[in-house]
Amino acid sequence: MPKSNFFIPKRTLILSFLIALLVSCGEKKKEGIPTVAYLDLLEDETLAQARKGFWDALEKNGYSEKGGTLNVLYRNAQGDQVALVQACDYMVSEKVDLIATNPTLSTITAVKKAGDIPVCMMVSPRPDLAGLAAKDGSWPKNLFGVYETLDYIDSSLALVKTYLPNIKAIGLTYNQSEPQSVDAFNEVTHYCEQNGIRLEALPVNNSSETQQVTATLLTKNIDAFFALPDNVIFASFETVKKLCDANKIPVFTSEAGLVKRGAVASYGADFYEWGFQAGNQAAAYLKNKTKLPKPEAVLKRVKTIGDGH
Repeated sequence: MPKSNFFIPKRTLILSFLIALLVSCGEKKKEGIPTVAYLDLLEDETLAQARKGFWDALEKNGYSEKGGTLNVLYRNAQGDQVALVQACDYMVSEKVDLIATNPTLSTITAVKKAGDIPVCMMVSPRPDLAGLAAKDGSWPKNLFGVYETLDYIDSSLALVKTYLPNIKAIGLTYNQSEPQSVDAFNEVTHYCEQNGIRLEALPVNNSSETQQVTATLLTKNIDAFFALPDNVIFASFETVKKLCDANKIPVFTSEAGLVKRGAVASYGADFYEWGFQAGNQAAAYLKNKTKLPKPEAVLKRVKTIGDGH
């Protein structure tokens, strides 16, 4: 007999209870000052850099909870999509002034649930790459912040060739449910085709699959592993790194934060600066609230080299 569509996993029930507990405690708002909600998908060192940059930019512009000039409502869904939706619904019910989102899935969720509440994105691809463009190509009217394009992927892969000039095969995993992961995978595919490099790629849908899928990938005679920008990689990078180390396969990436966690090198957005740029946009909106800033591309990309490389 098939399970009911109303079956809820135990883990989701626990997370829902924790969110309900937080909601019941409530945030004590100070009247007359703006409220900024921050919707995080998961706890991750790389994503946390963008979060810090965001709050630092707001503080630099005169908005801080400590200074009594800002109400802050923070939620982290711990990687659970049901919890993410519930957290977003709560933010909407609190009628916050804006919702900051990190990363892509948080942005997509907030845009769909926020109504007229402005959404300030970071660590997200360009809205059309995230599947957020309307049929006429227009972007959501309530969305602003800072996005990434795919322009950096070629530079990231060219960096691999500086370390391994005779590279013949690159391996990677990609998350089929994340637009930026699929788009980056397609860019890598094109680059490899143009440069005569064999690409071995396998889909991975969640972090619980990472170990088995990566182990399979490592049997395909690859010379390097390329870590794409997706949440599965962020959540399970240590597993990937451990397996690659055991097989003496270097790991490269486009994410500077993953170099701190053991990748050889990266070329891509500076996550702290990404969040700081988004925070400046949020501050600009809070100062007038008459017109949303236009979404803009990330300004700062950096080459990051790991220790000992």
